[in-house]
This record gives sequence, structure tokens and C-alpha cells, in this order.
Amino acid sequence: MMTPEQCRAARALLAWSQQQLADSAKVGIVTVRHFEAGSSEPRSATLQVLCLALEAAGVVFLADGELAEGGPGVRLRKG
Repeated sequence: MMTPEQCRAARALLAWSQQQLADSAKVGIVTVRHFEAGSSEPRSATLQVLCLALEAAGVVFLADGELAEGGPGVRLRKG
């Protein structure tokens, strides 16, 4: 799934605020804030709707090993 770091990076690529992500995923902003801060782990269904909202906006999630540094990451979809 998505890490808090990937979530923050994805929002940065889209120039989205936490509120914009919350609105797009139809979750509360507190959910996004707590997840990105690492203070709570949302349910898998909540993580899924966050991922889907970011992917619908053009974010591609990269798994471990897909980056030169070897860790997970994000990029924008080409085209």
C-alpha cells in the first residue's frame, strides 16, 4: 500500500492540500493529517480510497526497487 511519505510526495506533485486530498477521497482531513504524520494507521479501505483519489489525478505509485535508491516512491503518469 501507500506510505505516509508517498502520500505527502504525491500531494506535492499534484500541488494538492491535505483538504483537497480529503475531499477527493471523501474522508475527513484529520484522517489525512494523522496518516501523513504517522500518528495512526488508517483502515485498509481508507488507504485504498486515498490511493484511488491520487491515482485518478495522475499519480503512479512505485514499489520498492523501482527507484534508483531502492525505496518506494511516486511519479506522475506520462501524457
